[in-house]
Amino acid sequence: MKGRPDGGQKKRLITSVCVVAIFLGFLYVYYGSIFGSNNGTSALEYGSRLRKIGSSYLGGDDDADAKQEDSSKFRQEDVEDGIFPKSFPVCDDRHSELIPCLDRHLIYQLRLKLDLSLMEHYERHCPPPERRYNCLIPPPPGYKVPVKWPKSRDEVWKANIPHTHLAHEKSDQNWMVVKGEKIVFPGGGTHFHYGADKYIASIANMLNFPNDNLNNEGRLRTVLDVGCGVASFGAYLLSSDIIAMSLAPNDVHQNQIQFALERGIPAYLGVLGTKRLPYPSRSFEFSHCSRCRIDWLQRDGILLLELDRVLRPGGYFAYSSPEAYAQDEEDLRIWREMSALVERMCWRIAAKRNQTVVWQKPMNNDCYMQREPGTQPPLCRSDDDPDAVWGVNMEACITPYSEHDHRVQGSALAPWPARLTSPPPRLADFGYSSDMFEKDTETWRRRVESYWNLLSTKIQSDTLRNIMDMKANFGSFASALYGKDVWVMNVVPHDGPNTLKLIYDRGLIGTTHNWCEAFSTYPRTYDLLHAWTVFSDVVNKGCSPEDLLLEMDRILRPSGFIIIRDKQGVVALVNKYSSAMHWETVATADSSSDSEIDADEVVVVIQKKLWLTSESFRNTE
Repeated sequence: MKGRPDGGQKKRLITSVCVVAIFLGFLYVYYGSIFGSNNGTSALEYGSRLRKIGSSYLGGDDDADAKQEDSSKFRQEDVEDGIFPKSFPVCDDRHSELIPCLDRHLIYQLRLKLDLSLMEHYERHCPPPERRYNCLIPPPPGYKVPVKWPKSRDEVWKANIPHTHLAHEKSDQNWMVVKGEKIVFPGGGTHFHYGADKYIASIANMLNFPNDNLNNEGRLRTVLDVGCGVASFGAYLLSSDIIAMSLAPNDVHQNQIQFALERGIPAYLGVLGTKRLPYPSRSFEFSHCSRCRIDWLQRDGILLLELDRVLRPGGYFAYSSPEAYAQDEEDLRIWREMSALVERMCWRIAAKRNQTVVWQKPMNNDCYMQREPGTQPPLCRSDDDPDAVWGVNMEACITPYSEHDHRVQGSALAPWPARLTSPPPRLADFGYSSDMFEKDTETWRRRVESYWNLLSTKIQSDTLRNIMDMKANFGSFASALYGKDVWVMNVVPHDGPNTLKLIYDRGLIGTTHNWCEAFSTYPRTYDLLHAWTVFSDVVNKGCSPEDLLLEMDRILRPSGFIIIRDKQGVVALVNKYSSAMHWETVATADSSSDSEIDADEVVVVIQKKLWLTSESFRNTE
């Protein structure tokens, strides 16, 4: 018969509950940050003892508003009162690859209604202030100082990007191979299994460029590689003095851009979705898509028209895909429709061989003017600004040339490297003179020379590779680095003069950004950040400089450097946070020691220390 439980059963049940509770309590104390505790996450600085640097904070809890309000305090009275954090919290280890504005978890949490067919879920969606992470992003277990360039082109530490799924998924295409503690990149790709170098030479040969060199004697310098994989195409262009912006979304191959940047190759997280790419019109001489799985026919060809917008007069689009050699009825259908579309866009086939076709954009407006009335796609409205890109929707229209560009039939750019220091033709768009440009170039040449003198005791010739100029203006900071084995991501403020087109006209690359938000890159991707009056700008906008500090720490590699050039009061405030950020001031300069510094400015050089959370350190043992 069934009866009521006796007392012995109750005692056993209570004992079991107590044992489980004690076990969970032990886990809570030992693995505090995994459960988002506030008991503190320790950190280890190599060559030093274990140090406490703050508690773990995952963000978005009930106290988020209060914490955000506290974190936004960055005022002069704080210096006088001495109100500054002694430490910042450390994010949970699972956030070691957090990209705040490309965080799919945020999309789910905010219940954003996005059209997946339009790739909206791969576009930028930034957290509101109360959902931002006010913590330091930890490196993964076993993190090492990255392999130096040029060796890094071919191999990286597996511990730094502990993802090997691409090596298995693309094992027959030579994307990457796991070898012991390293991941090796043989230079292959989906379409060029036998090496990007041979593939690049074959395209140059198709176009009859001298010596099978794609740079065409310096006339081809800037390239956009769409759906770039691990960026081996861009990697092998560098030896030809060609710089590519390798572009891919944070999709099912979610670490491809992270691998590219770890290798020291220029790359950016972005997608051809609904918004314009963050580049001005007529930025690239060449664009490339090799098995990039993009439906170019969708929405009246809007994605192909976006490529058209960013291509220079006479620019090329190299397309390597099954449709180019039409194996079956579906491929034939796509090829016919795509051929008809580009013909209406006035593109012509420059070359076609095997699986690759190269189209060329017209040099002037003649073809556009000769089209039949009502031909689709239409020309863009006369009041459309083709250089407005930040948060601007794409449009299914053709961007015609200005009267000047139509008349000169091309970009009128000098070959590389002469174009780096030649006044860009589009200076006139801003009312700037050649004298202003030349003075700016010389000013930053002297300033960069001073920077390198300040860094001289800390760096070798191969210490730096990935550099970001956070407020690039004309790009003269990057120009002054010519001859060094580095590349620069030139960032232009979204709400200032759109000088990014001048930067591209100089043969450099960059993007538009709002520093009140997180940048579209993985953590630990830059060796040096240059911030010229960036903090002053953020303060003037009413945004949080503390958020900017945390963002700079996120994207800076451990042992990397920051050069801040700003007003003395602003730099003094930043210095108050250095200890909490685990930054170390390694050099300073002002007008009394350096004639290149204005009276109200000061320069400070900071180095980020290398540390691991205690959880990460335990996982490496």
